[in-house]
Amino acid sequence: MIMGKEYIINETQLKKIVENMKSETNEGSDGNYMAKQQLFTIATAAYKMWETMEDGEELEDWMSSKIAQAEQSVVSAFKAYMYDEFEDKRKEDI
Repeated sequence: MIMGKEYIINETQLKKIVENMKSETNEGSDGNYMAKQQLFTIATAAYKMWETMEDGEELEDWMSSKIAQAEQSVVSAFKAYMYDEFEDKRKEDI
């Protein structure tokens, strides 16, 4: 869930996102290179785990906890990043 909304995407859309991230990660080495590389790793690992898991499969408690912490961390960074983008756009419009 991101910013109070639940987003549901299908497998094809997820694969396209991962491929786009992969191509962007390989381009140039600007100041965001490490963050992009880390986001690519997170997306790839999450996708592979999601793809491998059986419906209704239960994880060990520590795994579920780590996934919940990772989600909170990524969503927190995403919200801050989007807010900064919003503020930058708002300042440009003034």
